[in-house]
Amino acid sequence: MMRDGNMYGEGETAAMEGDAYDRLYPYHAELCALSELRKKPGFGVPVRSGMGGHCLLYLNGVRRDRIGYPTLKVCAPGEAPARNGVGISVNSHYRNANWVAAEGREFLWRGALQPGERLTREAYERTQDRAKEIGLLDGVQFHDHLFRAKPHGMSERDYMYEISVATDYAVHFGRDTYHARIPLDYERMLSIVAYLNNLNAPYRDGERVFRWRLFNNNCVHVVHNALAEAGIWAPWPTGQFSALAMFNFPVPKNEFVDLMLRANDLPIHNARAIHDDHLVRRTFSQTGILPTAPGALAVVGAAIRDNDVYDTERLRLIFYENPFWGPYRRHFARIFAEPRYTDLRANLRHFAAIYEAALRSRAGDGAAGPFEASYHHYIAREAERVRAQLASLDQATELLEEAVS
Repeated sequence: MMRDGNMYGEGETAAMEGDAYDRLYPYHAELCALSELRKKPGFGVPVRSGMGGHCLLYLNGVRRDRIGYPTLKVCAPGEAPARNGVGISVNSHYRNANWVAAEGREFLWRGALQPGERLTREAYERTQDRAKEIGLLDGVQFHDHLFRAKPHGMSERDYMYEISVATDYAVHFGRDTYHARIPLDYERMLSIVAYLNNLNAPYRDGERVFRWRLFNNNCVHVVHNALAEAGIWAPWPTGQFSALAMFNFPVPKNEFVDLMLRANDLPIHNARAIHDDHLVRRTFSQTGILPTAPGALAVVGAAIRDNDVYDTERLRLIFYENPFWGPYRRHFARIFAEPRYTDLRANLRHFAAIYEAALRSRAGDGAAGPFEASYHHYIAREAERVRAQLASLDQATELLEEAVS
């Protein structure tokens, strides 16, 4: 199971895997499904969440545009995109923003906590101080009714940062996480960032007041639709009639599974199947890219167990489906049983085999004309690219082995 060493502190080998991924895919996104949250009594404002969890979007290769309100900019290829990233969180707290952005992978997941450090009251308060220093909530207003629960003597600003911990930043203080990580490129990341900035614009300018809606405008809608801008899948409609939307709305753990399957399991070896899928064909015609491609991995992160502030035992995160014959539990188990979903090298080898099979069968696939030519050009190009990526991984492994021998 892939764990990013930089993010989760899993040791030298995992750190190498994380570095290798960033080197191969400096622009990438992670749909992050977060478990429930249970704060222990006696540590500031009591906070608990439901077992449906929360959803974040992490964008590597993106920074905050520091102008006092949450806006984003994409790092140009020469601006070290691999070393920058932001976590996008949608929360019912906000009045004049749809989302906020926590900059920096480490801070998003571990706050100001040092590797191996216990989460104490001091570390908890230090993390909030750091969030204030970087202005995470600068320019953001919360709904007035939220302050009714504010403890006497606490400032509104302190209260805002207090109730945002482990949801909008320092997430692993209190939550387990499942990440569906997918590679992107500079152009597709530009599309995602433009969508997110435009989403916040009317709230920032006071044209509208943001109101979170479970069935029609929740955290997962934003994450799903941001990825739709990159051609991953169709957008999820918002503003539907509530009685209809309540039977079909996105939830974090389902979306994690859906994205892992979408990015790994489309029949890309079959030109006819790709041609006959209208959405995939249109995306391919517009971008020259298929949603299923090498590098889409499941990454798991655990809540801080050495923890004075949050209860992190048996954190729940449910699927929204029929509990008896729904498919999500079966798909979830398969994702963590087959190495191609969680290990970078196994994933690249899997796609290398798919591309080679597609190249061998090109004469009889049934698709003709310009589409067929574009498809086979794409397959040949990707086959060459994945061979180069595997060679790069082998070289990095050899260098590491020489360094430690």
